[in-house]
Amino acid sequence: MIPDATDAALVERAQRGEQRAFEMLVVKYQRRLERLISRMVRDTNLVPDIAQESFIRAYRALPQFRGDSAFYTWLYRIAVNTAKKALMDMKRDPVVLESALLGESDEDDETYRGKRELSHAETPEALLASKEIAQTVNAAIDDLSEDLRQAITLREIEGLSYEEISVAMACPIGTVRSRIFRAREAISQRLKPLLDRRAGERW
Repeated sequence: MIPDATDAALVERAQRGEQRAFEMLVVKYQRRLERLISRMVRDTNLVPDIAQESFIRAYRALPQFRGDSAFYTWLYRIAVNTAKKALMDMKRDPVVLESALLGESDEDDETYRGKRELSHAETPEALLASKEIAQTVNAAIDDLSEDLRQAITLREIEGLSYEEISVAMACPIGTVRSRIFRAREAISQRLKPLLDRRAGERW
């Protein structure tokens, strides 16, 4: 993937000591980084602190950034490691938020304006079924090993490519593909009884 030219310019300026350039990168990625962390850390009160610590670590490591990957991929790796350290320190388990699994991750962006009206497919019964499915998926992801959970979150929720996940998780692409496959299989196994049970029901 070709690194973002704007990011590359800002990074170069920040590496020359221009603090304002790094502040612009913080503004650009703060919300996105906090969304990623919020899907790993159960206590939402910790999210801003972990995000801030991630940016501090990124700033300190900036002289070592060579632009071999996109800046935000490099930043994601730092954030993932910072969140993992916080979880280890406080012995908390990562969790994917139900809202993310329902595809609502963009609704907290300033640019999001659409509030859908209730369609014929969104009857109380259908909404209840969707919530039950989301809770099952959430529980399945929560039970995954840390590596599988991170891989599936970065792929399915953050939308990173296999190459970007490889950089963020510091492992070969083949390992990324294997982890995502295994995570999907585990989630599918948890969902199958629920979907089979609902197959004969009228929505």
